[in-house]
Parts: sequence; structure tokens; C-alpha cells
Amino acid sequence: MKKYIQVLKATLQEYFIYRLNFVMWRVRSVIQLLLLYFLWLVIFQKNQVVFGYDKSQILTYVLGVWALRALVLSTRTAEVGGEISRGDLSLYLLRPISYVKYWFSRDLADKIFNIGFFIVEAVILVFLLKPPLVFQTNLLLIFCTLFSIFIGIFLLFNISFLLGLSTFWAPEGEWGGPRFLFNIILDFFSGGLFPLDILPLLLFRFLQILPFPYLLFFPLNIYLGRLNTLQIFQGYLIMTFWLIVSTWLIKIVWQKGLRVYSAVGR
Repeated sequence: MKKYIQVLKATLQEYFIYRLNFVMWRVRSVIQLLLLYFLWLVIFQKNQVVFGYDKSQILTYVLGVWALRALVLSTRTAEVGGEISRGDLSLYLLRPISYVKYWFSRDLADKIFNIGFFIVEAVILVFLLKPPLVFQTNLLLIFCTLFSIFIGIFLLFNISFLLGLSTFWAPEGEWGGPRFLFNIILDFFSGGLFPLDILPLLLFRFLQILPFPYLLFFPLNIYLGRLNTLQIFQGYLIMTFWLIVSTWLIKIVWQKGLRVYSAVGR
């Protein structure tokens, strides 16, 4: 455990070395939030309720998406493909360290840094904009929200890590196509642009089978009190299913990938 804590600390220190890159990432995040915020404000100028959401619910959703981008969707696993394609993976295979746990430790550091900046940014923006927000007082719903976020962190890590492992078979393609497409799918299907239940019912039900809605849309709707006990339980079951499947796939893909790994460049 100590060695992974050291990995986490070293990753945090990296952010102080490459400060500009991280600041630009946070600026991009704030701009994205403001665009969504003012877009919904315009929509609610002529409507009290839109797609079953009132103004306070939708603005809370937008702020919640911003928070969960920092806590759930932030990841360093996009770098896994580069390490495999460059042959740097060999350096880890020679050490008494789990490659999966190593990257999860780096992911945690990334989330800690992002959520720290989010808190500062959120305090400033809420003070300036003074948006009407929903403050959930039901402790059970708060617990259920936090539990779904906890599972979502592991689920996103597994999915993104699996995509990185695809570089075993396509060394030049992980960033060129799959990763770019994955980011678009993740943003849209997780509910990062708008609440997914405003989509046509048939499409929405199909998306509920996939793991993506449970990263943003599901925990935020628990928090807003828009889901009943059965819906929350069903969501947990689907999340758990995908978590188990993705964990199993990582083991299988990792074993098969090592068989074809040639350590080009090392």
C-alpha cells in the first residue's frame, strides 16, 4: 500500500511542475460550465418547467455535472496507450508493482487535484452568479448519491483503462480514433451535456442498459430526488454488473495483451 501512496504523492507533485497544462484544463472546464449555465438560463426565461425539470433542478444538475467531471470523469489512463506503444510498459513489468493499481493511484491523485480546484471555482461562481440550487436534506438520498459516485469512479477507470489496453493490438490508433470517439460518447451518453431523460423514451431506455449514464446522470438524479427506491436499486445492479464485467475483461485483455507485447523502442 505504501508504494501506491508514493505514486499518488509523486503524481500530485507533477501538477506543480506542469502547472500551465492543468490551469488550461480547469479554464476549459469553467468555460464549458458557463456555456451550459447561460444556455439553460435563456431557455428558462420563458418557461417555468422544461422537460420535467424546474430552474433550480436543472442548474443544480449543471453544477453537479461540473463536480462529477472532476471527481468521476477525470482520469490519467489516457496515457496508458502511449506507454504501451512506446514500450515503457517493460519498466513496470520488471518491478514488484501492479500496473492496474499504479494507474488507479495516479487517477486518485488527478481526482484530488481536480476536486480541490473545483471547490474553489464553485465557491467563487456561486457567490457571483447566485443560482437557485437544490440542497438535498434527505440523508439516505445523499448516501445513495455518494455510493453511486464511489462505484462510478471504479467503473470509469475500468472502461478507460480497457481502452488503453487496446494499444497492444493497435499501437498507433489509441489516440487517433478510439480515444477521441470514447470522449465524445462519454460526454454525451453520461449526461454531461443535458439530462438523458429528455431524450425519446426508447433511446433513453436503451442508454440505461449501458454503463455511461451511471457516471453522471444517475447519481445526480438520485440527489435531485427524481428516482424511486426501485429505480435506484436497478441502477446499482446495472453498475455492479458492468463493474464486474469490466474487471473481468481487464484481466483477460491484460493476459492476452502481454502475449503480443513486443516492447518496441525498448
